Amino acid sequence: MASNAHMPKNAPKPAGIFPETQWSAIVAARSSDQNQRHIAFDRITRAYWKPIYKYIRAKWNKSRQDAEDLTQEFFARVIDKNFLAGYDPAKARLRTFLRTCVDALVHNQHRSAGAQKRGGSAPTLSLDFELAEGELKRTGLPAPERVEDFFEKEWVRSIFEMAVDRLRSECKTSGKIVHLRLFERYDLNADQDSSYADLALEFNIAQTDVTNYLAYARREFRRITLDVLREMTSSEQEFRHEARALMR
Repeated sequence: MASNAHMPKNAPKPAGIFPETQWSAIVAARSSDQNQRHIAFDRITRAYWKPIYKYIRAKWNKSRQDAEDLTQEFFARVIDKNFLAGYDPAKARLRTFLRTCVDALVHNQHRSAGAQKRGGSAPTLSLDFELAEGELKRTGLPAPERVEDFFEKEWVRSIFEMAVDRLRSECKTSGKIVHLRLFERYDLNADQDSSYADLALEFNIAQTDVTNYLAYARREFRRITLDVLREMTSSEQEFRHEARALMR
């Protein structure tokens, strides 16, 4: 994925017709079905762990080790089925709620002189902190007044990364490898300056195929992105609002 948090270049704009209501991780996280909750918390963690880790580093000026411990601690609490009991979608977006909870966690840790490192029976999640640190080296930490905007952009980046991962999986399963490689080369490569004619020569296909294959990949990317976004919202109204903002 390119290092910025924007939509891949040339990706299609939303057509104005949104998908029908689908599975929501926010709703499923409150389900009495343990399997549904497990899937929901996995999706929420994947979407939010890097934005939250980077936010802790930026907002609270934490060392890498402390930020890792706090991120692990936070998501150990998120996995608790009662964590989202206090979340009201009518009052705030999920990411605003989570960011507020992160601030409370760090603030309470500061107030507790005898705070201990996370441990005991709390689960340790497999999170790629090396990857997150590598991204921070490229982007740098934001100025204090830009931290909330930084968190929003990192959330957008995370949604797009999840969508790209699913697109890769679907293209490989369906045998559309060339479609995927073209999309990666032309739309995800920030330094790409090849023309369609150049790509046709490189991939040994007709230029019209380049056009058609990219159109397919972009269409599927948009669909998958909206699917991922749907999972991170709890109502049709919220989904439509977030989709318009995200695709902008």
